[in-house]
Amino acid sequence: MKISVDHIQEKALTIQIDEPIDTFPVLSGMQADGTCAFTGPVRGQISAMREYDHLRIAGNVTVPATFTCSRCLASYETEIASGFTIFFRKGPLSQESDEEETELNDQDLVSATYSGDEIDLTHEVEEQVAMEVPFKPLCSETCKGLCPTCGIDLNQGDCSCGRDEINFKFSALKDFKVSR
Repeated sequence: MKISVDHIQEKALTIQIDEPIDTFPVLSGMQADGTCAFTGPVRGQISAMREYDHLRIAGNVTVPATFTCSRCLASYETEIASGFTIFFRKGPLSQESDEEETELNDQDLVSATYSGDEIDLTHEVEEQVAMEVPFKPLCSETCKGLCPTCGIDLNQGDCSCGRDEINFKFSALKDFKVSR
């Protein structure tokens, strides 16, 4: 997914994205290791325009995915969406001495460099999608999870297990008896 730098002018150039997951190595790796299953292509819209001494690339991307809930282990489908803005400058970013500490401003955090006549957006798009993948996916914020005793899904109904409050930190000591 490349954009020719010569085509980017002060008026925004708009590009539609509809790319399969195989186009993005990081996303393919996430799918292969079981983090999630992407169920469709990456779709979105990207606009590119020239501003002063840099190029502004802004866009929105979405991709449907299937996750396993970390509380109840149910499989659920959702759509991952990300909006982003990246500023591209020609050549390498200015390199400060490694010994000096420098403070990064907001624009430094969303800046990238390019060389040549094209900008390859594959890495930036896959990075934006990967950052939106939840670390601990939940089917809903109100998910009750599984009963720790019998394993029944508490979202489906209550179980007949005792609901004694157990502090798992000290559960190994519940039958401990001190003899003198």
